[in-house]
Amino acid sequence: MPNQTPIPVVVNGAAGKMGREVIKAIAQAEDLLLVGAVDRNPEFLGQDVGEVAGCNPLEVPIVSDLQSVLVLATQEKQQGVMVDFTHPKGVYDNVRSAIAYGVRPVVGTTGMSPEQIQDLADFAEKASTGCLIVPNFSIGMVLLQQAAIQASRYFDHVEIIELHHNQKADAPSGTAIKTAEMLAELGKTYNPALVEEAEKLPGARGSIADEGIRIHSIRLPGLIAHQEVIFGAPGQIYTLRHDTSDRSCYMPGVLLSIRKVVDLKSLVYGLEKIL
Repeated sequence: MPNQTPIPVVVNGAAGKMGREVIKAIAQAEDLLLVGAVDRNPEFLGQDVGEVAGCNPLEVPIVSDLQSVLVLATQEKQQGVMVDFTHPKGVYDNVRSAIAYGVRPVVGTTGMSPEQIQDLADFAEKASTGCLIVPNFSIGMVLLQQAAIQASRYFDHVEIIELHHNQKADAPSGTAIKTAEMLAELGKTYNPALVEEAEKLPGARGSIADEGIRIHSIRLPGLIAHQEVIFGAPGQIYTLRHDTSDRSCYMPGVLLSIRKVVDLKSLVYGLEKIL
């Protein structure tokens, strides 16, 4: 896209593990321009975000004030984008601030409630501002979810196991919740009870999502992001599994989302909606 003005991008959570990958991916994309980097970790404030991310210096210092860099994203000729990989406690306010400034959010942070997402959808609609909330940017996960939808037409019993590193703040993962929501949209109730279960330890059977789908969360060092969807029927088990070995697998989805969100006028939830 040599004749097109680069899309100005702000990365919120720039010094985190995902943020650093996003910085490197944007630095290598000719049609994107990094204009701001935000992180609240005092260890990195004032440092060049390119050096923190492990690539060449980008002459973009890490700052703690999101609104100051949102202003930068509105000064370019083309509509700016904010990529957010921060924390569940602050993501709602981050996204609302971006929309208020006319900056289009691409959100990888999970943990927002359905009510918060609906409020942001209403706000984005009124502002005619695109917003993408993506629980998982991996193309492989999108394919797993589509396969799970097909399988659910033939299986009445299903449980989800999601496994993440032990620094993940929310459980279940946004990806697991999204997967359960997609299966629930078929309008059937899963896991009809054959016995009256009794948990000897609370939570032993996991959490119950929509339409009786159980989700189990595991948090251990050494993991990155993994998910299994296990279907059962008399005489057979059908398991779908996606494993992440490096966070670079998310970057094609992040870059696609940045390029797509500038053409949206409302909030879209899920990577599959823009593929």
